[in-house]
Amino acid sequence: MTPRPRKAHGAVSGEAGATVVAPASSHAVMRPLPMALDPDYRAMVRSRGITKKDILDVSDRLGVRFLRLQFTDILGVVKNVEVPRSQFEKALDAQIMFDGSSIEGFVRIEESDMLLAPDLDTFRIFPWGAEEGLVARLICDIRNTDDSDFAGCPRLALKRQVARAKQLGYVMMAGVEAEFFLFYKDAHGDPTTEVHDVAGYFDVGPVDRGEHARRLIVSDLEEMGFEVEAAHHEVAPGQHEIDFRYADALTTADDLSTFRVLVRSAAERYDLVASFMPKPIFGQNGSGMHTHQSLFKGDKNAFYDAKGEWQLSKTALHYIAGLLDHARGFCAVTNPLVNSFKRLVPGYEAPVNIAWSMKNRSPMIRIPDRRESGTRCELRMPDPSANPYLALAVQLAAGLDGVERKLTPPDPVNKNIFTMTYRERRHHRIDDLPRDLHEALDCLEKDPVVLGALGEHIAGRYIEAKRSEWAEYISQVSEWEIKKYLGQY
Repeated sequence: MTPRPRKAHGAVSGEAGATVVAPASSHAVMRPLPMALDPDYRAMVRSRGITKKDILDVSDRLGVRFLRLQFTDILGVVKNVEVPRSQFEKALDAQIMFDGSSIEGFVRIEESDMLLAPDLDTFRIFPWGAEEGLVARLICDIRNTDDSDFAGCPRLALKRQVARAKQLGYVMMAGVEAEFFLFYKDAHGDPTTEVHDVAGYFDVGPVDRGEHARRLIVSDLEEMGFEVEAAHHEVAPGQHEIDFRYADALTTADDLSTFRVLVRSAAERYDLVASFMPKPIFGQNGSGMHTHQSLFKGDKNAFYDAKGEWQLSKTALHYIAGLLDHARGFCAVTNPLVNSFKRLVPGYEAPVNIAWSMKNRSPMIRIPDRRESGTRCELRMPDPSANPYLALAVQLAAGLDGVERKLTPPDPVNKNIFTMTYRERRHHRIDDLPRDLHEALDCLEKDPVVLGALGEHIAGRYIEAKRSEWAEYISQVSEWEIKKYLGQY
């Protein structure tokens, strides 16, 4: 499939007048965008400590015309306020206001004004041009008009847990595997569940018809400063995975929100729809967001102990025990949709049991073979519809609770749990994850550690929104019910 041509900004020539063929069309020729050839900008993308002057200088030099001030609501939906060049200074000074009462879970109408406080280190220029000029973005925290932290900001909720870890001497490092589907559109341009290929795990073209779209996504990610490690077709038809390098928790959450924007944009240029819905197709594997995580002290991985059992430190075991202890409590955050629990069923590689293992992939937590700096645990239950900031915040809070209380996990389970009898699962002290969103919300409301990580404002509005979602769902009459019962009763 050939994507629609994407527009280039300006007439910028490459080195020695070279031009490149645009991935957007097999016939179109496009010159490189200016930031691709600017060494100062590329160095800025890989650095910390970006200043207001740096951003203004590079914006003027490269012709950045618009700046997106990006944030997420409590449900993880990416939002933005876009300002023109004339307002850049005001935006960089955190003086841009927006109506918080219009955003899911933020504030009431009588307290609507909110400030967007940008993190200057997140400045990036989007890797596509526009007739009106280049567009850059900054990821923002939400603040009240008196410049105090807004209690409903998901990014600040994660920052609080990062600060808590720092007080204990730790930095959380995390990496995610966010899977997604590519679907065709119908004649009206609306999304369908018709997949664009019939490929399977690690298949190649021509069976894997998504490889060109994946390459465009990878190119866009690299232009935005990502270090992409691998890209491949996943198990289900039309399902894909792109892995980028792990980082500290806040950077990983920022990257994940950006990743979803870039994936959808690239799919659109191929007239496809990218979906991070956990289980869009009955009878096929759903999309997970396996989250690899560890704690570091300085440059040392605190999960590694050469002399420990399985070469895991006590800190690692305590952290794992915390994840196990609070899994039912944070499931409504890491798996936030009614549809999420259609994925968490036996037979499709997704975990349904609360257990851990060295190699077995049926438990909720797996310990990959890597040791020393690569020692980590992989939580396999989250899915990519989760708010990345809240998902990492509750996982970190759970793990740190295990560390602080010095919890001990049960023995690892190296047998396929799916084939175990009920008695065997009880013998191994294996509990089950919630069966649906309603049960998960009940568990959330009973877990003070997870509620504390969210904060009273986010927890209250999140639970209210999800209870409403559940009530709407159970009042629907599904196609399955019609087929099952209409003619029989």
